[in-house]
Amino acid sequence: MLIQILFENPTFFFLIAISLVISITVHEFAHALVAYKLGDSTPKIQGRVTLNPASHLDLFGTIALLFLGFGWGKPVEFDIYNLKHPKRDTALIAFAGPLINIFFGCLFFFLSVISPNLVVLEFVAYINFILAFFNLIPIHPLDGFNIVTGLLPYNLAYKWRDLSDYGIFLLLAFVISGASSYTIVPLANFTMQGLSYLTNLFI
Repeated sequence: MLIQILFENPTFFFLIAISLVISITVHEFAHALVAYKLGDSTPKIQGRVTLNPASHLDLFGTIALLFLGFGWGKPVEFDIYNLKHPKRDTALIAFAGPLINIFFGCLFFFLSVISPNLVVLEFVAYINFILAFFNLIPIHPLDGFNIVTGLLPYNLAYKWRDLSDYGIFLLLAFVISGASSYTIVPLANFTMQGLSYLTNLFI
């Protein structure tokens, strides 16, 4: 739990906190920006098309992060009736969050190679990959669920949407069981190792 790290290693705690704030902020901003660009002004009206962390952090999500070890940002709201292609555009909006985290993960990793003394950059990269892969899990309310919905044919998409009622229970089971240690963490580690291999080849 992060709250334990605060007392054991305050410096490391603030390093994690800053990394998470950056990661969550760009994630939610990407959702809002893509929804706005696809024709829905709801995120703009609600002040979500911004990189101001205060607009994207959720109070209870932050508290859960400190005491439970996982949390969330404030979900970006959008109106599907303002979208020209609701099913496809919903998937694009959902994918924007993980995609921007992957982009920032790569960016901060390469910056850490250029400036090896700034260990914080590598850590920010790692947190971004963790957040991206976690949100790609196809369980409601994570982004992966809406991405799958957008990829499925309409008849299967409707049946898939019915599973959303069980999403929160499946997600809790995934987190509490520690399944992320065997899925999300190895994926993030593999990505970091792959980037390290590429940089060793070209730099």
